[in-house]
Parts: sequence; structure tokens; C-alpha cells
Amino acid sequence: MVVRGIRGAITVTRDEPGEIMDATRELLQKIQQENAFSIEDVASALFTVTADIRSIFPAAAARSIGWDKVPLMCFQEIEVEGSLEKCIRVLVHVNTDKSQREIKHIYLREARRLRQDLVT
Repeated sequence: MVVRGIRGAITVTRDEPGEIMDATRELLQKIQQENAFSIEDVASALFTVTADIRSIFPAAAARSIGWDKVPLMCFQEIEVEGSLEKCIRVLVHVNTDKSQREIKHIYLREARRLRQDLVT
């Protein structure tokens, strides 16, 4: 078994705690579903948010779906002119037997524009 990184991102329309929580839960659950791992397999998760998201930490959503023993950290994404707004990104480190090629990275809503090569 090795540690693999799984990337994902999702956007929100407003910086409101409920919307951030719902979107983050949706993203994490889709990542977990598409990559078929259990919470016990998660080594850690790193979240970034764009500067226009300040109302709540995305890690709170992860804890609310049972990731309460997983090491979680949140950071602010660097501000690049013209970049996607109101975006939550995550890098989940998972212990798995899957190859790099088998990992499914998940990009939802407007975040699909970030990695069109990975979106089906």
C-alpha cells in the first residue's frame, strides 16, 4: 500500500457557512465514492480557499462527515489575477493499492474549468 494524492475542487456562489459546509461535504463524499476508500485510509487532507471565502473553515465540513480523526489543515490560495473565484480546493492523501492512473480527481461546478483534462 502507498500514499496517493487525490485532488479536488468545487465553487460556491456565496461566502456563507452553510454553503461552504454543503459544498465541501459534496466534494469530499464524491472523492471518497469515486476512489472507493474508507475514512481510515485517509492520511491527511489539505484545503485551500480563495481570499473571498472567510466565513468558515472547510475542515469543519470534513469533521462533520466523520473525518474527525484525520489531520486537516486550511490555507488561503495565492491570489492570481483572473483566477477562479469562490473556490475550495483539497488535496487528500490516501493509503491505497491503486495506481496513479486509477486515481480519480474530482472537479465540480465552475471548478471543472481548472482541470478540463481530468473531467469527464
